[in-house]
Amino acid sequence: MTIRKGEPWGEAVAAPAGLLIVESDAAARVSVLAGARTIGLAHGDLARTMGGGARGRFEGEVVRAPVDLLRVTANGDSTLAVAHVVARRSWWRGQVVVAMNAQFLGRYDVAPRSHPNDARVDVMTVAAAMPLRKRIQARRRAITGTHLPHPQLTMIQVGEHRVEFVRPLTLWVDGVKWRRATGFEVHVEPDALTVLA
Repeated sequence: MTIRKGEPWGEAVAAPAGLLIVESDAAARVSVLAGARTIGLAHGDLARTMGGGARGRFEGEVVRAPVDLLRVTANGDSTLAVAHVVARRSWWRGQVVVAMNAQFLGRYDVAPRSHPNDARVDVMTVAAAMPLRKRIQARRRAITGTHLPHPQLTMIQVGEHRVEFVRPLTLWVDGVKWRRATGFEVHVEPDALTVLA
């Protein structure tokens, strides 16, 4: 059930035997695309969002919680994302769009208010006109999640979103290059996955 404000999320359970354990967001996505709907997530941005993950050890007590998935569609094809989708040519120039199900993207706290089970995707857009110096400053501040608010960074929380680009951008899904496109759609699929971390 989708999390509601003020309600607890997840539960402590004994680590089950035979649990499919994956080491990254990319590996989690591959498992989900193959049909898995319950996984142990040892590392990655979603694991960090959930409190750090089991750090590779699934013994004793772990946290089990439902999470949303992101359905991404571009050029008539669709895929699923576990943690995030990034559309960019470069981090340093041009438009950048980041759709977050997790709070973190690598070492950066990109979406400090994101929750992986709120039935919303946090979409941050970097304005194409944002100068290099401002991007460097924002990137430094993103380590602590203090890059927002900023007049050239917009963040929205929505159940679905469509974005178009002036020029084709490369789409990265859970850290893996997926395709080039002139836009994409993202839809939240609530409670679509159970994660143990």
